[in-house]
Amino acid sequence: MRDQVYNKAHSHIVDFAFTKEVTEVFPDMIRRSVPGYETVVPITGLIAARHANTGDKIIDLGCSLGATSQAIAAQTANDVSIIGIDNSIPMVEGAIAANADSRIAFIASDALSENTLEIAQGARVIVMNFVLQFCDPRSRSSLLQGLYKALAPDGLLILSEKVRDESDAKHRFFDETHLAWKRANGYSDLEVSQKRTSLENVMQVDPEQVHLERLSSAGFENTDQWYKCMNWASFLAWKTTRTS
Repeated sequence: MRDQVYNKAHSHIVDFAFTKEVTEVFPDMIRRSVPGYETVVPITGLIAARHANTGDKIIDLGCSLGATSQAIAAQTANDVSIIGIDNSIPMVEGAIAANADSRIAFIASDALSENTLEIAQGARVIVMNFVLQFCDPRSRSSLLQGLYKALAPDGLLILSEKVRDESDAKHRFFDETHLAWKRANGYSDLEVSQKRTSLENVMQVDPEQVHLERLSSAGFENTDQWYKCMNWASFLAWKTTRTS
């Protein structure tokens, strides 16, 4: 279904949320809004699948409609357990309805909850594709620390995010290019403007260096940025065993 959530003028723009209306058009919305989404999802699926062995658990945190979960399953013949977690009930219901793979289960839970960390215990891989940017900035460090502890000793975290360039001029250039890309994908100026307003209070992005420092502080001593397109990036963070 084509995304037309913001195609009519609204007298009051409410904060963006993953509602039933958004869920119904989400595949089209994210494809036309996030540069490289159709590259990031299959490759994170491939990386996650290559890191997992038979019997391993993989967590797709902030799974939305389960695209990454499905990408992981498509790349592994192993008997793995893939658990997609999202705090949006409509998203979880949509993911369940679209899932035909018995290795995948979808659960409604908040990323910051103790329940989520309990579910993630012992996971070989945790994927967070464009999720942390919607979490309270004050809770991001503690969330990553919790995920580090939950991961298996040789675990891998895959973190994809919109990022802010530390150079204001470069950030503006890429931000304006991103908006032009959205218009080239068929969004009107009204849609671009209203969507941008709706995200102002709920999507707060960090510079790449902040992400790397936060990952290091959480315990991830081996990190790498494997992807970047304009202001969108993805990182790999491996768990290592500390001797002190």
